[in-house]
Amino acid sequence: MSTAILWKGSSITEVTLGCAILTTSDRTISANRSSSSLQDLIAMSSVQEQEAIARLMTFFREWDNGNKVTRSRILKNFITYNRGKTALELEQEFSQGGSLFLARLTTWLRLSYPSLTDTWITAVLLYTTRYMFGTCLQEILQSISIFLSAVNSVRYKVEFVEVGGTLTLLEILGLKQLNEEHKMEALGILQILARAGHKYKELICESYGVRAVAECLANAKMEATQEQAQILLELLAHGNPKYQSQVYKGLIALLPCASPKAQHLSLQTLRIVQCWDLWFC
Repeated sequence: MSTAILWKGSSITEVTLGCAILTTSDRTISANRSSSSLQDLIAMSSVQEQEAIARLMTFFREWDNGNKVTRSRILKNFITYNRGKTALELEQEFSQGGSLFLARLTTWLRLSYPSLTDTWITAVLLYTTRYMFGTCLQEILQSISIFLSAVNSVRYKVEFVEVGGTLTLLEILGLKQLNEEHKMEALGILQILARAGHKYKELICESYGVRAVAECLANAKMEATQEQAQILLELLAHGNPKYQSQVYKGLIALLPCASPKAQHLSLQTLRIVQCWDLWFC
């Protein structure tokens, strides 16, 4: 009886060991295959990354060497296919080079509308740049808006502000030569920045933004432009204790202006700001 049990036990042990050996062998083969597959995937991924980078460089060469017509086409395609995308999706679209395209857009915008105190130089440069790129201004602003309004676009906002994008937008508001549609686009981008936090609100105010926006509200011919300016002033007043009084004074300065709509909007915003003061007191 005991011999039979020992045999059976030995037999089971041998079979078990045999299965273990086979299993280990199978695992070794499987591991080798997995390693080979991983290497193939890495090689394939590397090739795909190189191809993506090559496409990106071709895209940038076309942009850098392109004339007004070429750039306008590129911008329209970008707006059509990338509106509403997140920052991650934009980076994937540009093979992690989204910031490079945003920098090109911002540079083109700043070159088109330089900050100069010499009136005649400004006039000459504006005439030259508008002749070269004027028809693309709305597309430039819309493209910048796509970057800055994207979810998780903190880096894009920082990069745009660091190169002086905020000042350029404020200057656009004061240019009489521009259509109000362009000014509405600029106001929209400033609203995006203002909603990003009090640091951006302070930066806009430090750049004489309250005055620029208030003058835009007073001088605008379209009610839609005036309403966008009013929204921005309201954003600058809320959650911005350092410059709230400046916004308050700017709104009061609008009361004697010639535009009834501007007077109405300034009074409306003043009431809202006063309600905030009473609420938080």
